[in-house]
Amino acid sequence: MLTLKLTAIGNSIGVVLPKEALDKLHLAKGDKMYLTESPDGFRLTPYDPSFEKQMTEVRQIMKKRRNVLHELAK
Repeated sequence: MLTLKLTAIGNSIGVVLPKEALDKLHLAKGDKMYLTESPDGFRLTPYDPSFEKQMTEVRQIMKKRRNVLHELAK
């Protein structure tokens, strides 16, 4: 478990992430993170949840239309 520190940034409040957390998340200055609500609280992730939903739908379509995609690839 990591302890995060809140700090003032202008009129806002920011969270300071330790270097080890940034390394594990593969994040650097300027990258985006997403805060989503989950059944047990909140989740902080570098992955865009809406993109993941779109990719799940695309995978389903690709699986269903595999033969069509195979023909188009020729």
